[in-house]
Amino acid sequence: MIRKVRVVLAVVVFVALTALFLDFSGLLHGWLGWIAKMQFVPAVLAGNVVFWGFVLVVTLLFGRFYCSIMCPLGVMQDGLNFIARKVKKGRFHYVKENRWLRYPLLVVFVVLLAAGLTGIAALIEPYSAFGRIATNLLQPVYVWINNILAGIAERHGSYAFYERDVWLKSGVSLAVAIATLVVVGFLALRRGRTWCSTVCPVGTTLGLFSRFALLRPVIDADKCKNCRQCEKNCKASCIDIENHKIDYSRCVACMDCLDECKFGALEYSNTRFRLNPTKRAESGERKAESVDESKRKFLATSALVAAAATVKAQQVKVDGGLAVVEEKQIPHRDVLLKPAGSQSLNNFSKKCVACQLCVTECPNGVLRPSSELDSLMQPEMSFERGFCRPECTRCGEVCPAGAIGKVSREEKSAIHIGYAVVVPDNCLAYRDDVECGNCARHCPSEAIVMVERRTENGERRTENAVKVPSVNTDKCIGCGACEYLCPSRPFSAIYVNGREKHIVS
Repeated sequence: MIRKVRVVLAVVVFVALTALFLDFSGLLHGWLGWIAKMQFVPAVLAGNVVFWGFVLVVTLLFGRFYCSIMCPLGVMQDGLNFIARKVKKGRFHYVKENRWLRYPLLVVFVVLLAAGLTGIAALIEPYSAFGRIATNLLQPVYVWINNILAGIAERHGSYAFYERDVWLKSGVSLAVAIATLVVVGFLALRRGRTWCSTVCPVGTTLGLFSRFALLRPVIDADKCKNCRQCEKNCKASCIDIENHKIDYSRCVACMDCLDECKFGALEYSNTRFRLNPTKRAESGERKAESVDESKRKFLATSALVAAAATVKAQQVKVDGGLAVVEEKQIPHRDVLLKPAGSQSLNNFSKKCVACQLCVTECPNGVLRPSSELDSLMQPEMSFERGFCRPECTRCGEVCPAGAIGKVSREEKSAIHIGYAVVVPDNCLAYRDDVECGNCARHCPSEAIVMVERRTENGERRTENAVKVPSVNTDKCIGCGACEYLCPSRPFSAIYVNGREKHIVS
């Protein structure tokens, strides 16, 4: 029964979290956003002491149930293992703990977090790794299917679906997602939970506590027939049947071994007040113990109800078919742009786990993973496909690690994340003496005004000279509307530089 309840909970959490990464409408976040915020490392970085403290206490009581229920990468490995078992059952055997790799990786992970290199540390963080796989590999397929349904619905006069662009947000992030899936998938198919018991920093951390778990699987040496069925089917390779021992630091409390044993030699019980199974066999003592049923109630399933809602159709932006519009290219920015609510580059880089949930949720295509080494795969802002609308606060609402804090619409309009810079060589007004002013017309903070063009000496050029843009950096909030709507191609005549530390006016 424990195993069945665990499987049901794991499937529910995995499906819900995957749906959260695939959803681009923002409808599911109100129902399922809490699941992302209950992931271990994001909870630690967000300062959610109550949750990660609860996880540690549960691990001390019942073992590593977090790894089998809440961790999406762990549940994904269990799914791959389930498929592999259909081909070949009983393919595992006991393997000694790989301490020389396991604990140094944990130390390196902690050092990287302490140094503020969270983007690099997130390469082996399980929630982030799964987030990149879902965002870069699964979401494009989901959007393609959505676009097919949108086309079918439109032909029948329905706008229940609307099309979204499928575009490559980051080649580096895509490559890392593919590599992670290949490595983790190969290990899961061939060696079960090797990633969790050797590489994963969360697994290693919880393993330090699960060694002392109050309740855990125990082998009764008197009943054991040494058939090795439990050992052969242990995906964590932590059951040593020769010595009738289990490495509890690697055991993920999946309870598969209890189902495999046909002789009742394995039980999930209180180990604090039991003699060592080998000593019991030598002394001939037999003490029957049963698992306290009340302890199982903590696994009671909770209902997750997702509300279905009709998505309002959005207007598709087209060029009228008159000409091919050249794609904009990303300008060089002296300082990378980070969303309002992140406070500063330093704060953002320390807390962001690069799960890319905000990239998925961004409705304007402004956020995309960074390729810079010091902020690897952490989101940065750029305005080739849209601009950051002052009324949109979705990224702060979905961030599970507190890297992007929640801000209201009013607060966001007063946060200066960057400032616009004019490039005269690209500007139509400067270069071709053509009336434009697009940047000034669409600036929501009125930071851009059109002024008379002057000579190098400050004199008026001509009486009817074309006016050129001028930026008041004190008023500019860095939303990127000017950069996005600038007609110059391939580089805009005006771009936004980020601020090391955001300014609140």
